[in-house]
Amino acid sequence: MNANIEMMHVCAPSDRSVNWNSIDWNQCHENVRKLQARIVKATKEGRWGKVKVLQRLLTTSFSGKALAVKRVTSNKGKNTPGVDREIWSTPEAKSKGMLSLRRRGYHPAPLRRIYIPKSNGKRRPLGIPTIHDRAMQALYLLALDPVAETTADLNSYGFRPRRSTADAIEQCFKALAQTNRAQWLLEGDIRGCFDNISHDWLVANIPMDKVILRKWLNAGYMESKAWFATREGTPQGGIISPVLANMTLDGLESLLAKQFPRELKRGGKRHYLKVNMVRYADDFIITGSSRELLEQEVLPLVVAFMNERGLELSPEKTVITHIDQGFDFLGQNVRKYNGKLLIKPSQKNVKAFLQKVRGLIKKYRMAPQQRMLEILNPVIRGWANYHRHVVSKETFSKVDHLIWRALWNWARFRHPNKGRRWVMRRYFHPVGSRNQVFGVALSEEEAEKKGRTRTNLVHASDLAIRRHRKLESQANPYDPDWSGYFAERLRSKMLQTRKGGQKVLSLWLDQHGVCPVCQQALNLDEWWCSRHTKFRDVGNSDDEASLVLLHKSCSLLT
Repeated sequence: MNANIEMMHVCAPSDRSVNWNSIDWNQCHENVRKLQARIVKATKEGRWGKVKVLQRLLTTSFSGKALAVKRVTSNKGKNTPGVDREIWSTPEAKSKGMLSLRRRGYHPAPLRRIYIPKSNGKRRPLGIPTIHDRAMQALYLLALDPVAETTADLNSYGFRPRRSTADAIEQCFKALAQTNRAQWLLEGDIRGCFDNISHDWLVANIPMDKVILRKWLNAGYMESKAWFATREGTPQGGIISPVLANMTLDGLESLLAKQFPRELKRGGKRHYLKVNMVRYADDFIITGSSRELLEQEVLPLVVAFMNERGLELSPEKTVITHIDQGFDFLGQNVRKYNGKLLIKPSQKNVKAFLQKVRGLIKKYRMAPQQRMLEILNPVIRGWANYHRHVVSKETFSKVDHLIWRALWNWARFRHPNKGRRWVMRRYFHPVGSRNQVFGVALSEEEAEKKGRTRTNLVHASDLAIRRHRKLESQANPYDPDWSGYFAERLRSKMLQTRKGGQKVLSLWLDQHGVCPVCQQALNLDEWWCSRHTKFRDVGNSDDEASLVLLHKSCSLLT
């Protein structure tokens, strides 16, 4: 009882003005983390009344509101306004916005509707909430996500903390690689998942404040200065929408496990149905021992599950495939060759990547060579890192050659009156075992600052292929029992990747992987920046004494 009173005192909201720059972020994280751990425990025990009380405590807490505002004012969409054209860019605006996060009298504004292009040429609708509504969603997400992670399907990997596409692909490998595994699979795709989820189902089944949830679902959107009602679906663009979509689809894996056990006895014989599911957001695969099993038993079950939630499968993208034919999943192709499972970058993904690179080269055809390298290197490095966990070496070499050809044509275009040898000497130079590397020498000042004399084009084939270690399916980042596992996993991953080079690795180790502003772990998925600040006890040399690693959001606070 005393612990509860103390927690309420620490997290109690304040009506007084708040000095944004003096907030103790470490204490805020600690307060929220403790409440989230208690929510996880209550969820495991099935004490839903307790869950509701703890969620209410978190959403009315000072710490929860501060972290919610910090999130929406430091992410990539911080300067994207909603229909009110308002953003919170100053400490005063953030403080005022934090104190405005109240349940009583809250009415969300309509979404600002925009459209983004899809790979098939169509356009995907995107709804942008106001900054105030985004902060409210971030606040309630702090209370909902621990429940979602505790009740989620074990092999669901999309839009979940600490999980990635590499985990999903590795699970596919485990489900299909051995000779005694399933040979058939159902590739599923949900038609307009976000746009068609039943509002009534969400309100009845999502364990959060029903009044707030219904207000968000019925807020509508503005397009061409006209208001349109939203009678179904959850908007793509809202912070909480991916979690709502995941919770809508959760339960299918456990339903399949119940209906199709690993071992089934029929006529005195044992049958292994080999039904496994891997899902990433609204894309999923279900394996099975035969085509008939998937077509006649599994597919009708999936259809009924989706219909209950107002969803339906896309006939064009929902197909049953043999593993020898292979299938594309998350940009990679999974297929057996003479009984051996190989996962490679898909042809469609490679083609899209090369089109992007060629488009950038064409767009910046008049840019200097140094600028071209600054544009292309992050794109190539990011694509190669995505595919480094599968059989990609041959694809990487092919891609490197095609990018080289595109840059050669770019160089010849810039100097139509020069000979081939002159162009080669001007833009391409021998580096190591390569004789024709696209690169440029740096000035003395830049070389001293960057610690190197040249900037060369990144080659995907230089990246070592490394098998991904899949996350434990039961791992929950909000459960204290798993904190040691996640800390060890982060350290192991950091030592392997050495993101940013040896200097960054050295600083990360000196800081014990912790941001000095908020005292929270520096995760690999987050943007870091190293800069001179008041924290002068970090570093090994006099030159590096004030160089630290911070979360990007925390760097704005120093």
